[in-house]
Amino acid sequence: MTRRAKGLARRSGATDTALGLAGWSGPVAALTKTLLYGVLALVFAGPLLMLLVSAFKRVPNPTRLSLLPTDLTLDNFVVAVQRGVVGYLLNSFLVVGGGLLLQIAVSVSAAYALARKKFPGLRLVFLLILATMMLPEEILALPLSLVLADVPVVHVSLIGSLLGMIIPVGAWGFSILVMTEFMREIPVELEEAARLDGAGDVRIFWSIVLPSCRPALGVIGIFGFTMIWDQYLLPLLVATHASQFTLPLALRTLRADENVGLGVLLAAALLALLPSVIAFVAMQRQFMNGLTSGAIKG
Repeated sequence: MTRRAKGLARRSGATDTALGLAGWSGPVAALTKTLLYGVLALVFAGPLLMLLVSAFKRVPNPTRLSLLPTDLTLDNFVVAVQRGVVGYLLNSFLVVGGGLLLQIAVSVSAAYALARKKFPGLRLVFLLILATMMLPEEILALPLSLVLADVPVVHVSLIGSLLGMIIPVGAWGFSILVMTEFMREIPVELEEAARLDGAGDVRIFWSIVLPSCRPALGVIGIFGFTMIWDQYLLPLLVATHASQFTLPLALRTLRADENVGLGVLLAAALLALLPSVIAFVAMQRQFMNGLTSGAIKG
């Protein structure tokens, strides 16, 4: 049996065990499993397939969405481009690119200090980071808007600027906690050996700690990308003109436009969905390694 076949068999067995079907055998059981898996695939993948098909069709009535790819056309995407979706998409990529890089830099730096350094108030810092994850965005909206309006960066107001959407997402408690717990699992002996060779904190962090955290970087990269990409309230607070809208915020504008059909809205929604899917597929291996490494070490 090839390696790929063994992998598929292992996954199938894991699925059977999770669904309580491991004890089923025989032709009837095989047929039942096939039907059950087909229904589950239709339930979970059906809405995505319907979105994909409907984005390439004329949809005069929202109650007549179909999975059948008939009368396909690119008119929905043409109209979406005419409505400025490309510009909104570019704004989203700029915000995600800058915000994710800043978030990863802040997360790994803060996690190294929390995991490897001992200082007074360490538990209090952890509690404050955890508290930021417990507050909903709606509660933070008003103080955040006041701070963004009163704190200029390089004499540039954050309100009405993409920087105002990038800087607030630069620190995320989830990413910091994930990186901190992962760094704590790295053997201290590696750092001690490097210090005996004359390496300092920066060299140890860059050459030993950071390369060992690739699985965790995949986890916070995917979650951070999704979190920033799906931001709606923050762009709503910061943007002062339609040219500053990100794609999630622009979807609301397209939905409120009576001259835009449902097919155009679905085409824009598909464009908003694809980057998250592509990011997950591109970083899937690091993501799965990051999820399973903690269980293996534990």
